[in-house]
Amino acid sequence: MRNRLLLFSASLFLALNLEAKKIDESTCSSMGEGFIFAGGECIETRAFEGDDNNHILILVHGVWDEGSNTLGRYGPFAESMNMNTDLTTIAIALPGYAKSSTNNLLSLASKEKKNQAATKEYVLFLGEVVKALKKKYEAKIVTYVGHSAGARMGATLTALEPELIQNIALVGGRYEVRKENKGKGFISFANVIDKANKNTNYLFVYGTEDKISKPEVTTKFFKIAQEKGLKVKLIKVEGAAHIDLDMTDESVEAISAMIEEE
Repeated sequence: MRNRLLLFSASLFLALNLEAKKIDESTCSSMGEGFIFAGGECIETRAFEGDDNNHILILVHGVWDEGSNTLGRYGPFAESMNMNTDLTTIAIALPGYAKSSTNNLLSLASKEKKNQAATKEYVLFLGEVVKALKKKYEAKIVTYVGHSAGARMGATLTALEPELIQNIALVGGRYEVRKENKGKGFISFANVIDKANKNTNYLFVYGTEDKISKPEVTTKFFKIAQEKGLKVKLIKVEGAAHIDLDMTDESVEAISAMIEEE
């Protein structure tokens, strides 16, 4: 009986917590400078402004446990990248993370709807967030840094919206639909790569000890992108695992170099 009560209480808490994540545009606007309403969702951000907002840097995380405060990790990373590049740098919390809403989309870790990073709906939503940030900061140039699922979605976005992002760092991502998921309506960069802008700068980063996105996933797709005539560069981070791969010295140096060459 006690276990049933505990289970009921936990379920009730989760239901109330998810309900609290429903935030309309008016409420979002009243929540302060750290929130932006885009694609039907209220997105929490951490921003560190540079001297010139003409060029902004956007950081996008991957799959974390549902409800995680991703900004606790990506906020400090945004500040560090701001100091490294002098660019206005914004870390975003995707739906269901930190205080971001789940009006229309669930968190990437949701058991209710899996593989959301491979859906056109989620990728286009991410495009709306990028557009809203460009508008907010009156920026013309965007450098996008995506880790894991953030890399997967960002890569696909560059082909669906070929003029939106000028530089993109793809760290520990996947760029093809898994064999077991083919025919289920999922999308990947490989499906739309022919629509990508050949002027976009692509930086592929992989860790030699990454067990989630194994090195060959990136090295294989790097060759495909190269053969397609995209402007690509490959960075190997020796001994690095999946977690925090985007925050390694090698990644940061490569991202900063890509921005300096812009």
